[in-house]
Amino acid sequence: MFIYRTLQYAIAFIWIANGLFCKILNLVPRHTQIVATILHTPYARVITGGIGFSELLMAMWIISGIKARLAAVTQMIIIAVMNIIEFLLVPELLLWGRLNIIFAFLLIGLIYYHQFILHKKIC
Repeated sequence: MFIYRTLQYAIAFIWIANGLFCKILNLVPRHTQIVATILHTPYARVITGGIGFSELLMAMWIISGIKARLAAVTQMIIIAVMNIIEFLLVPELLLWGRLNIIFAFLLIGLIYYHQFILHKKIC
């Protein structure tokens, strides 16, 4: 149970860090650049803030434990789609370039393990 809860909060913290620090507070302006380049819009900063807010909502959903499997599937889809789009359209703006996709799929694997393997072991 301790490992399950620790992973639950660690995954939520990833969403908080990316949403609040990187996007809302704009401590990593590259995120706004990615949105601007992909969407070709002058409103990239506002959209990036909205994405950040959505990531905070995701963190709250994860911590709440409500419909945890749906939350896990939603996270895995969002992470996969977002990273595939970035891999194809803006690899030069990613922290590790095209290697970012490896870290994305490792996170997807961790989310899957947390909710669909570890959860079964503790129940």
